[in-house]
Amino acid sequence: MRPTATFTAVDPRTEEVARLLGAHLRFCRDSTPLENAHALDLDALAAPAVSVHAAGVDGEVLAVGALQDLGGSHLELKSMHVAASARRLGLGRAMLEHLLGVARDRRCTRVSLETSAADDFAPARALYRAAGFTACGPYASYEASPQACFMTLAP
Repeated sequence: MRPTATFTAVDPRTEEVARLLGAHLRFCRDSTPLENAHALDLDALAAPAVSVHAAGVDGEVLAVGALQDLGGSHLELKSMHVAASARRLGLGRAMLEHLLGVARDRRCTRVSLETSAADDFAPARALYRAAGFTACGPYASYEASPQACFMTLAP
């Protein structure tokens, strides 16, 4: 059963959010070759073109995700992460649904993402495919790489 979560746009530098984003950054950097680790740090997530969202359950931040405005009604999904203690409860799916709702509210025509092709990221890729994301080529400033998986969706 999915816990009832409250979704809020947040400053990524707040303590609880920064802690979870730090766990995400460590996981990405530990699981991906450095030249293919495109996770944003806290300063980059605090940029005006990025909105960070948190999912709280009983006052505790258990999931985060972000949208980066690429211009031309194209958003990029960034920094999706669920606390290890809350995995397999549906919070990743709930966060993804929330972010896609934000994209629709912004009248976005495309949401894209880049994630690792490594086995550690297989659950994330499965989540994105289940939500309707399909494979695409590199976009924005990304370059093709066998370590990268690019996906896109018209919300």
